[in-house]
Amino acid sequence: MAVRQRYYLNFLDCIISAIIGLVAVVCFQGSLDGTFIFDDVQAVVNNKDVQLVTPIYKTFKNDFWGTEVVSNTSHKSYRPLTVLSFRLNVWMNGGVLDPRGFHVLNVALHCIASSLSYPLFCCLFAKTKNWDVKPLVASLLFAVHPVHTEAVAGIVGRADLLCAVFSMMSLLTYAHATTMESAESLQFTFLATFLSGLAMLSKEQGITTLGLCSAFDLIVANTIFPSDILMALGRASKDFKIHRSGIILFKKAAGYQAFIRKQYRYMLWRQLILFFMGSNILYMRCWVMGFEGPNFQKVDNPASFADGLLTRFINHNYIYSLNAWILLCPEWLCFDWSMGCVPLIKLDRIQNNPRILSIILFWIVALGLAKNIFNLKYSFSLSQNLAMSLACLYIPFLPASNVFFRVGFVIAERVLYLPSLGYCMLVAIGMEYLYDKVEKKIFIYAGFVMLILVNVSRCYQRSLDWRSEPSLFKSGAVVCPLNAKVHYNLAKTSFNTSKAINHYREALRLNPEYEQAMNNLANVLRDNGDIRESETLLRRAVMLRPDFAAAWMNLGIVLSNQKRYDEAVSCYMTALNYRRFYPDCYYNLGNLYLAQQMYTEAYNAWKMATAQKPQHSIAWNNIIVMLDSLGELDKAELMAKEALKHLPDDSALHFNLANTLGKRSLYEDAEYHFLISTRLKPNTALYHTNLGVLYHRWKKYKEAEEQYLIALSINNDLKNVEQNLKAVQKLLLKSQSMN
Repeated sequence: MAVRQRYYLNFLDCIISAIIGLVAVVCFQGSLDGTFIFDDVQAVVNNKDVQLVTPIYKTFKNDFWGTEVVSNTSHKSYRPLTVLSFRLNVWMNGGVLDPRGFHVLNVALHCIASSLSYPLFCCLFAKTKNWDVKPLVASLLFAVHPVHTEAVAGIVGRADLLCAVFSMMSLLTYAHATTMESAESLQFTFLATFLSGLAMLSKEQGITTLGLCSAFDLIVANTIFPSDILMALGRASKDFKIHRSGIILFKKAAGYQAFIRKQYRYMLWRQLILFFMGSNILYMRCWVMGFEGPNFQKVDNPASFADGLLTRFINHNYIYSLNAWILLCPEWLCFDWSMGCVPLIKLDRIQNNPRILSIILFWIVALGLAKNIFNLKYSFSLSQNLAMSLACLYIPFLPASNVFFRVGFVIAERVLYLPSLGYCMLVAIGMEYLYDKVEKKIFIYAGFVMLILVNVSRCYQRSLDWRSEPSLFKSGAVVCPLNAKVHYNLAKTSFNTSKAINHYREALRLNPEYEQAMNNLANVLRDNGDIRESETLLRRAVMLRPDFAAAWMNLGIVLSNQKRYDEAVSCYMTALNYRRFYPDCYYNLGNLYLAQQMYTEAYNAWKMATAQKPQHSIAWNNIIVMLDSLGELDKAELMAKEALKHLPDDSALHFNLANTLGKRSLYEDAEYHFLISTRLKPNTALYHTNLGVLYHRWKKYKEAEEQYLIALSINNDLKNVEQNLKAVQKLLLKSQSMN
């Protein structure tokens, strides 16, 4: 068996890999104390597939956000392995959603990816000697690149981390396959395609790993360049003749025979396997989606909705240049780049738009790098390294390029996790080139050390931004002040009502059709008593988006507050028509029926809310209080005990059950639940007051006096408690005098 040694790894290289992994941990350890923020809430906290009670098979039926992947409302992001990793976190924490465990695993995955990057760069650079600085430079830069912060510090970035780890394993496996000239080479090729399939089940970008494997085989393993293929085809074309029927006949195959000589036989088989397996993986992916793509809104990716092919081309190229700049200078980092963050370049104003210069510069650099691949004045290894670095940069970025299909974002920093491999290679190549040209080598070393230190500092600073939503959204406002979503999120997390209203209004100024901002602003205005503007905003929101269930429900609440009950019921029913699983809507519908003294209807609506969401505390408590007030004490007791099965630590449930039991003169049972409620919320005056009343009726005057005093210590304005205290103290004096 002939074996071709393409790279060299020794014990020192393994130590280097481990150190690089530790450096990666140091950079992002600031994110370990972070919470669930931004997309994490939808992908993890509100995703039923993450909960252990949900059958595992649901993970393979639903998309990343928990919606059936064949549904029209699905995002079509099919990432079951990532969701399973979320379930693993929940299982490891005893069924509890603990954000720290999620962040620890994210940092660990980045540590693994960074460690794998060193042997991978050894392969990509075709390392054949004991020491080569390029893999070290590239892997260190990969470990500490600030653009990775979103993928590492954001829990939803788990998809990119898992995808990268499996992709690197696939590439390393394929690199091993290329060193063999036997059937074993094909076995490792199949293993590499399997790993790339796992990468795609982590994130769609993983399918591009097959393209990287193909490029590696051609450029690194067999040193075949596109120019070589063109030259071979040119030679072969001389040996073709055109038949008069128009069919091209094969006359002589000198060039073809040269191309498939013995040393290329297994390479051709590997390429066929990559093509065959890649085609099947893509087909299965489309089959899972029901052969339908996702439906994105214009605000998600305005450039892809622009009128005219030229306009879209110019704007997409401007976005490419921004991605390149973020890799080169990761100072402008934002959690979201949509909704006006990157204004469209209009053709009628193109001559006065300086952003065109960035597109021109981007293509000058890109074409210059591509040209240097074939420049004979450079060494072959340099051309080879340049070709592989550009392949690693461009191929993984293709799914986000809007070339083959529309994507649902303008710029997503976590998408650059895998393409940054190519960027890091380019930096390493550039450093080696400068090292050969500059006399004082110390400046090269000093510059690289400074770059690493700056990147480490930026990673740590950016990790702190990702620890909480307010800090993340504030940092976004600095980078993208024209982004309506940034102001929307700042308003959502603001505890100051005036500031929240101002941010919502700014979001609507920047994007007048931002229906979610309309809905939230309407809720704030409703709570402030501005019912009229609240109704206007909600009607505008449902007009812009007729299936906006939350806006229909909130419009129902506004109309109900105005006692326009028939219109309110119609709004609630419309909301339920668009979203059948909507416990909050059933809860508010129950409140409407209660206001109309339609007790049976209110009971049924609240029961539906608790059936859909057994932890809906306020719906349970409303049922108990209503039944208690109607004198149906037995039924109220049964409902309270059923509710406590789902919410054993709900103080209000214990309190309301205790009131019901007290009315039935079941003093000991009532005392038990009152004591639990006061233990759960010791600073609630009402709980101590009612416990005092129970003792008062039970003729335990000393205990009643003690509870009344506690209630007054919490709130000394309770006149009825003062009266009860005086009454019980008189009874105590009377009992003492009798003794």
